[in-house]
Amino acid sequence: MFGRFLELSVTTPDIAASVQFYERLGFAQLATGDALPHPYGVLSDGRMCLGLHQRTGPARQLSFVHPGLARHVHELLAAGFEPHAARLGDDDFHELQLRDPAGQDIALLEARTFSPPRSEHARSHCGWFSGYSLPAFDIEQVRDYWERAGFVALDVTDDPIAQVALTSDTLTLSLHQPRAIAAPLLLFTDPDMQGRLARLAAAGMHAAPGLPAGLDPRANALLEAPEGTLLLLTAEG
Repeated sequence: MFGRFLELSVTTPDIAASVQFYERLGFAQLATGDALPHPYGVLSDGRMCLGLHQRTGPARQLSFVHPGLARHVHELLAAGFEPHAARLGDDDFHELQLRDPAGQDIALLEARTFSPPRSEHARSHCGWFSGYSLPAFDIEQVRDYWERAGFVALDVTDDPIAQVALTSDTLTLSLHQPRAIAAPLLLFTDPDMQGRLARLAAAGMHAAPGLPAGLDPRANALLEAPEGTLLLLTAEG
């Protein structure tokens, strides 16, 4: 329904500082196009892409590509998705903006805004990207929204954070209670996360406070980017 996942679009007041942070974590810059009017850069670990936008707007936005977007609007409306903003003029780069019941901002774009990452690019120093987790008070309402968008929901029984996983062919979302942590999370896993954390600390990358209760800080950590994006690195999985 939404198309193919493109990037987690992150608003940053200092794009250079954000780029430096992710490069230190092993992310690589990708070539971007000129469809956007503001400073814009993209970094990838080979599995997921972060779009850094020096602009005003949503702090974090899940962006999808849907070719023929203008013709797709009536299908979205019929399925109960009401965009709260749209750019569909003849001279515009077409875009629709939506928001899920948990407050997660979503952008649907008519085309890619950067070149895809090379398939041989190695994963970052964070480990294996496993998904994006959203805080949600009403798990069932948010679950229904993303199921209507084409995601398949699976109950999670052995994860200390997530309660529901929602999968598609291009992105895995999970839902967690805000009491665990009140912000969205980029999730990375590695059975030897303790070793990874030691190497990150030796390189000057230190954990942020606020690790959810129940996670051993010796093998799990939160990292916080300059613009406020949280990365949860765990030994789970």
